[in-house]
Amino acid sequence: MNSPYDTKPRPLFRPLPNAQKAYCVGFEFEQWRCNAYADHMIEWIIDYALKADEIKTLTHANSYIKLKQAAARIYKSEHYKTRGEIGEISIHAICREYFQTIPFAPRVFYLTSSNEVVKSFDMVHVRYVGDHDVELWLGEAKFFKDRSLAIARALTSVSTHIEQGFLKNEKLLLGPQVSTDIPHFDKIRDVLSEEVSLDVLFQKAVFPIFIASDSPSTAKHKSHTAQYEADVAEELASLSDAIARSALHTKIKIVLIYVPIRSKDQLAEAFDKRLKGLNP
Repeated sequence: MNSPYDTKPRPLFRPLPNAQKAYCVGFEFEQWRCNAYADHMIEWIIDYALKADEIKTLTHANSYIKLKQAAARIYKSEHYKTRGEIGEISIHAICREYFQTIPFAPRVFYLTSSNEVVKSFDMVHVRYVGDHDVELWLGEAKFFKDRSLAIARALTSVSTHIEQGFLKNEKLLLGPQVSTDIPHFDKIRDVLSEEVSLDVLFQKAVFPIFIASDSPSTAKHKSHTAQYEADVAEELASLSDAIARSALHTKIKIVLIYVPIRSKDQLAEAFDKRLKGLNP
């Protein structure tokens, strides 16, 4: 069965060899690649925001319309500096590229009519294991200035999300939204059915935690060097230590993903300009 997710943008995020779980967009002319990051987010918005059946009909003849539809579904708020869409698109892109996941329900359909985000997972993907098994990747993304605050908030959110009552409601919300245009959709729906124990969901689930935050290492370096990697590795270690102290990793499978950025505000502004250009 062909999937509408067989095609994806060329990768921009690159894993750091000496800081596994950290991904960087790199430098250009001694500057962190803020504009390239913002452009890459726009490249991914169709994959992120549209449903599988809508992506199936994407052609060169309607690509601009599809891009505008995706942009319109993300946000129109003037308060872009407090919004988390950049984090959500980033975790979507990295998991699609490096962990071979695909979405089974678009994140933007969790928005209420007033465009306020329902408290839910920031990413709902599936990863195929072999020919017949599935993993549900239920992600949490934080796009913050402060790295320590970001991981603290992420751990609090995930802890809330794995409570019994929340997961029961989540299954009721997600089950009917599973796309029939992806392989083994029936197995995903079965895991999310009300009749199946939450124990089965925990056995099938992976919880990626994505942190993008202002990085002293990225701010002080002008190129991708061994010292830059070593400095980022220290920042990554502080996030890993926070997860270890929480003991959350003893209850669920966690995958940590870290993107060190030079300036949250700068990136938010660059992305916002591009998004508003698609919403004249």
